[in-house]
Amino acid sequence: MMNRRIFLKTGVTGLSVAPFTLQAKQKPLNPGSPLAIASFSMREFSLDDMLDICLRCGIKQIALKDLHLPLSSSKEVIEQSIKRCTEKGVATYAVGVVYMKTTAAIDQAFEYAGTAGVELMVAKPAKELLRYVEEKVKRYNIRIAIHNHGPGDQSYPSVQSAYELIVKMDRRMGLCMDIGHTKRIGRDPGQDLREFSDRIFDIHLKDVTAATAEGRNCIIGRGVIDFRSFLKAVRYTGYRGYLALEYEESPRDPLPGMMESLGYIKGMLAAL
Repeated sequence: MMNRRIFLKTGVTGLSVAPFTLQAKQKPLNPGSPLAIASFSMREFSLDDMLDICLRCGIKQIALKDLHLPLSSSKEVIEQSIKRCTEKGVATYAVGVVYMKTTAAIDQAFEYAGTAGVELMVAKPAKELLRYVEEKVKRYNIRIAIHNHGPGDQSYPSVQSAYELIVKMDRRMGLCMDIGHTKRIGRDPGQDLREFSDRIFDIHLKDVTAATAEGRNCIIGRGVIDFRSFLKAVRYTGYRGYLALEYEESPRDPLPGMMESLGYIKGMLAAL
């Protein structure tokens, strides 16, 4: 097993470099799968401060949570906020996770995403409203990525549970695989990626302390997920979406844990 210190040394020194930009002698995992950050990782911070943290981590792509841009925002506020992200040098590739329990909430979410100009919405819609979501997907041409939440989630505990509900729907109906929750429910994230890759549009990276419901989020590399195996699955499947860090620990001071997590991933990529 590769020494963790080597991963961290290799990764941290590369944090100021564009995601997945490796030296010519190194074998890139997948040029189409750059690193990103789910802005929920910085939920205690303002929009501007959140963007600054991303840039300090060397990351220029985000999935924007409504904590930083409320769903109820006016068209003008949404456009101004997205413009602010762009001016700071950070691209908003998706919004979410968005929770949608009613048709009115779905209407609002798609109007919000459309105004934001994104092509992907990470979401948790009510199961009984999936056909209504599909109608909106067709109308707005915005892909939906249903987020799994592991043990205790009565709707989508696993990628498989969501996949079975949407596999016969429009192909823009897809999944956001949270690998931490996948591990907590006792499944292998790499195997699930291989099995359901045709509908996995987004991936949330995190590590957990145990492969049980009691497993807690932790700094990547300190938990039980085999990231070497998982990243090999990313390459094997040809996944071309984003790999977005969703760091849930230390919400008031997330930067050290985020940088260590990203450093570990970058070191792992360089070592593959």
